[in-house]
Amino acid sequence: MRYVLLALLILTFTPPANAVNPDEILADPVLETRARDISKELRCLVCQNQSIDDSDADLARDLRVLVRDRLTAGDSDQQVIDYVVSRYGDFVLLRPPVKGVTYVLWFSPVLLALIGLFGLILYFRRQNAPVAKAAAAQSPLSDDEKRRLDALLKRDADR
Repeated sequence: MRYVLLALLILTFTPPANAVNPDEILADPVLETRARDISKELRCLVCQNQSIDDSDADLARDLRVLVRDRLTAGDSDQQVIDYVVSRYGDFVLLRPPVKGVTYVLWFSPVLLALIGLFGLILYFRRQNAPVAKAAAAQSPLSDDEKRRLDALLKRDADR
């Protein structure tokens, strides 16, 4: 049991595995740090939920190499990001800016949640509607029906 807990403890504190290959790493640690920071901000276009720093996809590797090439050419961090965005659009950013073109990226989850909530409300209202209609459709018993009901209830009670 101790070994299981020890293994779980070790796994809890392991750093995340990055997909950067050793042949991609720059010799200059300052440039490498800048490249890693930029790579964490760019979305893998194949995986879509990972940064290019975490993705093993070939396109992510190509983008990591492109970022490092641009940095060694002397571009600033913003110039590198602008270059990648100019080639792939705002979708390549993990945090795209809020502007007219990216409204769909920012507000579609909220819109979909509201549509789902509206659908649930309609569903539950329709589930309750037949019961409400049936209760409203029932008219009170006539005098003759009341006499027959009383007779049946009295007969059952006498048994």
